[in-house]
Amino acid sequence: MDDVVRTNEVEAGFRPGALIWLAVATFSMGIDGYVLAGLLPQIATGLRVDAAAAGQLMSVFAATGALAGPVLGALTGRWERKATIMLALGVFVLGNLLVALAPTYFWAMAGRVVSALGGALLNAVIGSYVIARTPERYRGRALSLVMGGFLFATALGVPIGLAIGQSDWRIPLFLVVGVGAAALVGILLKVPRLTLPPVSLREALSPLTRPAILSVLLVPMGLMCASYLCFTYATLILGPRIGEGYPMIGALFGYGIVSLVGNIVSGRVTDRRGPVAVLTVIVATVLAAALLGWFGLMLPGLAGAVAGLAWFLICAFFNGGSGVTAQTRLATMVSDSVAALVLALNNSAMMLGSALGSALGGIALAAGALPDQLPLLSGAVLGVTLIAHLITVGTLRGRAGRGGIGADEPPVGAVEPV
Repeated sequence: MDDVVRTNEVEAGFRPGALIWLAVATFSMGIDGYVLAGLLPQIATGLRVDAAAAGQLMSVFAATGALAGPVLGALTGRWERKATIMLALGVFVLGNLLVALAPTYFWAMAGRVVSALGGALLNAVIGSYVIARTPERYRGRALSLVMGGFLFATALGVPIGLAIGQSDWRIPLFLVVGVGAAALVGILLKVPRLTLPPVSLREALSPLTRPAILSVLLVPMGLMCASYLCFTYATLILGPRIGEGYPMIGALFGYGIVSLVGNIVSGRVTDRRGPVAVLTVIVATVLAAALLGWFGLMLPGLAGAVAGLAWFLICAFFNGGSGVTAQTRLATMVSDSVAALVLALNNSAMMLGSALGSALGGIALAAGALPDQLPLLSGAVLGVTLIAHLITVGTLRGRAGRGGIGADEPPVGAVEPV
């Protein structure tokens, strides 16, 4: 009887009100993820440390999230989903409140660790919740709406946070706390409960033994690596052509808006065409844009500025759409019961790719490369990513044709019928 009720709930679709409040939660995470990076001088002064030490507040957040996400996703896979979302969001809000009130660098660092633990679990469990509650034909659109909160934060929340944070770096953190607290109330009132079939810890961890899943994770990691290889140093690439200060802020604002549009379009196209085909188009198009952008940046004057902006915004559109498509693809490979772990692995792969891209770009510049050459290096990363993607797709299709996993076998973690 319970299975029939759950099936009817899923087939009825997902209430937009619930999606909106989950998007508010991701909006708070988006502000937290980006705004502090623009306030490092103020943070350093306020906590009486140097800028390098202040930067470690961002590094420890990324490292903690990348390592803790899969572990927490597996350990909480049997918990009721709504309660898990609220717990994760509560921990995230508490961590940010601790940073906002931190009297010393030690307490700020502790707060970042706490907020990273909550954020890592929240990323995984929100995605798995949406997947479990949404009919498969609508998953792309549902995920794009929820992820849109994060991208909307990069377009609107971060500029606002940076503006109000110029006088006091703690104010944006209180903004994150306020938005997160509002999301908690909305989720409590509007998000339905969801209990998935229980699985053992061994079953929850079973995706880690699937080479196919690990191979698929190379795509989001490669895309983020190529993206951050250039995005981290966007001011060095575009600044000399369009001007620093407000023109560059405008370009970053445009990047956020175009990413949001790409996210919305990708969700709808993924539902119609399937995630594999859409991912192939995304990787191939961003690769072509990187190569054309590198060539365009060599043009003089206005032509070079136009070419640089075109490359920047094309990458924004397709990178913005890649997250939904990658999550949807992974969701088709596992059961709902273990989706939290797989989506946590996806988040870890993206964070690792971001860190590798920033590091690779820095190494290239330190070795004497010009900023204009970074799109070419990004293209090389994308070329390797596209090859790995096509090999993985071909291998999985071959196995499906021979009756292997992907043909008649159930997804990882599927509960056998009684």
